[in-house]
Amino acid sequence: MKNIYEKLLKKVEVFNPIKYSYSRNYIDGDVSRLSPYISRGLISTKTIFEKILDNTNEIPKVQKFLQELTWRDYWQKKWQSVGNIDIDLKNNQSPTRSFKIPLSILTHSTSISAIDQSIKQLYETGYMHNHLRMYTAGIICNIGQYHWLKPAKWMYYHLFDGDWGSNALSWQWVAGTNSQKKYIANQENINKYCKSNDKNTFLDKSYGDLSTYKNVPNELLEESELKKQTKLPKNQLLKIDNNLPIYIYNGYNIDPNWKKDKKANRIFLLEPSHYNKYPVSEKVINFFIELIKEIPDIVVAVMEFKSLYSLINNESQIFFKEHPFNQHYLGNKESRDWIFPEIEASGSFFNYWKKGIKNYQ
Repeated sequence: MKNIYEKLLKKVEVFNPIKYSYSRNYIDGDVSRLSPYISRGLISTKTIFEKILDNTNEIPKVQKFLQELTWRDYWQKKWQSVGNIDIDLKNNQSPTRSFKIPLSILTHSTSISAIDQSIKQLYETGYMHNHLRMYTAGIICNIGQYHWLKPAKWMYYHLFDGDWGSNALSWQWVAGTNSQKKYIANQENINKYCKSNDKNTFLDKSYGDLSTYKNVPNELLEESELKKQTKLPKNQLLKIDNNLPIYIYNGYNIDPNWKKDKKANRIFLLEPSHYNKYPVSEKVINFFIELIKEIPDIVVAVMEFKSLYSLINNESQIFFKEHPFNQHYLGNKESRDWIFPEIEASGSFFNYWKKGIKNYQ
């Protein structure tokens, strides 16, 4: 995976954001597949945003894609501002029948063919189309009446582009705990965008009927506990030269260009306590390990930050990029490469977008 950054730039160069705007919701739509690399910090939302606008000055034509990039920043800033996003933010989810997860979701046997196929694809490849993520969340939360948190962690476990901010807050948006209304799609909608032909399913109803759905379908009744663990790699021999700066990378910062011309200790930190609370699959960990091969002389350290800190003589030598998951790091925190760095996520996304794009222009 050598020179991946250059490959990503070329991918942006040939991507068609205009086609994306009208095809993105279809299962075979023209999507960028850049999200795993954005989430892992190899390329920033701002870099892609600017590259798109280098090719056109007609923002309305490419606005849908630019907004999708901006949603990622918005969710991160929202997470920073509220702190804990593992709780219902605005409204308690209601009705909530269970705090587990439907067994039929885990075993991709819901009877909705597009959902079942997308879950199989998620397990095999670490990818699920964004529209299918919303469909799946809507079925679990608003038809099955399961609380959003554990199902969100199930999806996050498998996603190569897993970003807890985007993931958790999107699930809350679907469940109505961070929005004015719940999201649900009926079978007609799923058939249209997934090019399926399912009939007589529990979703094969009008939206009026779905909105008054009281009884949970048989397909969603059987529950399962979510039992996921992360298989972390072995520690590599860690020798810190305290005469050099220490650059800390993690699953959200695998930027091969970050201070690449500096001589330094480069440490890829995997904290067991973090992965106990927010587990990811072995495929996701292997994805990390493949990506860090782009960074010369980086060493994998499976330990808590405080244990790493005890090996370092001078806190001022520690450098890391900001992220809500590393608030406990000590040293020099560097800002993310925000699209609209001066705009706060204090209101709705569209207020954030309007303020940001006005300043940008």
